[in-house]
Amino acid sequence: MSHHHPISADPEVIVFNLKKRYTGVSATVNALVPLQLKQWAMAYCGTLLSNGLQGMTLRQAIRLSKRPPAGRAFRIWHVRRDHEMMAGLWARDVLRLPIKLVFTSAAQHLHGRFPRWLISKMDAVISTTPLAASFVPNTTAVVPHGIDLTRFSPPPNKLTAWADSGLPGQYGIGVFGRVRPDKGTDVFVHAMLQALPHLPGCTAVIAGLAQPQHQAYQQDLQRQIDAAGMHDRIVFLGEVPAGEVHRWYQRCLLCVACPRYEPFGLTPFEAAATGCAVVCSRTGAFDQLAIPSQTGEMVDTGDADGLAQAVLKVMQDPQRALQMGQAAQQRVAEHFSLAQEAAGIGRVYQQLFDAA
Repeated sequence: MSHHHPISADPEVIVFNLKKRYTGVSATVNALVPLQLKQWAMAYCGTLLSNGLQGMTLRQAIRLSKRPPAGRAFRIWHVRRDHEMMAGLWARDVLRLPIKLVFTSAAQHLHGRFPRWLISKMDAVISTTPLAASFVPNTTAVVPHGIDLTRFSPPPNKLTAWADSGLPGQYGIGVFGRVRPDKGTDVFVHAMLQALPHLPGCTAVIAGLAQPQHQAYQQDLQRQIDAAGMHDRIVFLGEVPAGEVHRWYQRCLLCVACPRYEPFGLTPFEAAATGCAVVCSRTGAFDQLAIPSQTGEMVDTGDADGLAQAVLKVMQDPQRALQMGQAAQQRVAEHFSLAQEAAGIGRVYQQLFDAA
């Protein structure tokens, strides 16, 4: 699904995404850039994105940036990773290119000494949460991640949407993201083994890839599921293609996000945009979405018993779960839309240009 907004030949802003593997950062860039292209003369440097955006190489970005764009004193390079900051510093301070560096920081902890030094050299820093900002002394603005509300939208009927999954039961409970300990996959499985016997209409799905080093971890969880006789009610879906994920959110009535640590954590926000109630652990930006008894519930990280209780509380009455999902959807639309994220980032770009 390629978006044919013109990539500018003389961009004011170049957005970077130099990692090969598709990660949360890639997903952010993938969603934002098509929208930003309508607002700024912009180009993209990095790996091909699922939206069909062709990226230039770092070498091309450097060549292009030897002179500023027409009518501007400099170009902005927007970077989101340590090695992109390093490339930017090299280009700005060693090659003396007329560029300014904007960095987005999502980490909810104190960065190591070297990343801290890199961040201190940026011209502007955007933090994705107030907590992330508290670890970055030179934060320019707090701009939360935004959700593409055209793609992540509710199905025609949330209460019957599970029928489309091809799996047993009437309602789905989903967890999304890689299968590994820091994402809390084991916490989810242990909670479902406790909760599902009390929820005869529900099936749980785990949508995400287990990388080679985590396959034994997944197999061990599968053995526990089989031993409990729950293999048809707790299902590993494997990796769901990026373009299909929204369909699984739409099918589920409840989204669980129970990582042990997360910088921001987009999955429950995406799920909420499709009308899912949410049960989240206390990390990331989840406290801004999961409002107890309104949009869902919060539990401590690593607490499988607490998670089972919270899931039961939400799912014992599907009608109430539906109402919580509608409240969660409204919350995302009001505070976490992609348009708001693009506007917040745009204000930072504009500040830099205005100060020139």
